[in-house]
Amino acid sequence: MKLFIILGAINGFIAVALGAFGAHGLEGKIPDKYLETWQTAVQYQMFHAVGLLVIGLLAGKISSPLINWSGWLMLIGIILFSGSLFVLSVTQIKMLGAITPLGGVSFLAAWVLMIIAAYKYL
Repeated sequence: MKLFIILGAINGFIAVALGAFGAHGLEGKIPDKYLETWQTAVQYQMFHAVGLLVIGLLAGKISSPLINWSGWLMLIGIILFSGSLFVLSVTQIKMLGAITPLGGVSFLAAWVLMIIAAYKYL
């Protein structure tokens, strides 16, 4: 429970910091297309930081591996999805875009596991 709340809060902090860096530090330094990609990475990181907080709260009510797997998959999704987009934005190495869908699948699996856990145990 505590771990996912901490991970959610850390990712929320990082998302705010990277959002500000993108808006103020990268503007005019990278093409607008990649600045938009950076913002997408920030948004998805923040959405899933909140998801981690929810998982942390649910873990206090539901004792199931489904919730733990949901949390880990959400964290993996942040790393793969947002992380690949952050690196893609600053390096403009398009091959990194091939990693992004793996993060998206991790996000989807995490949400499905949360749905199943909530349905079964709440």
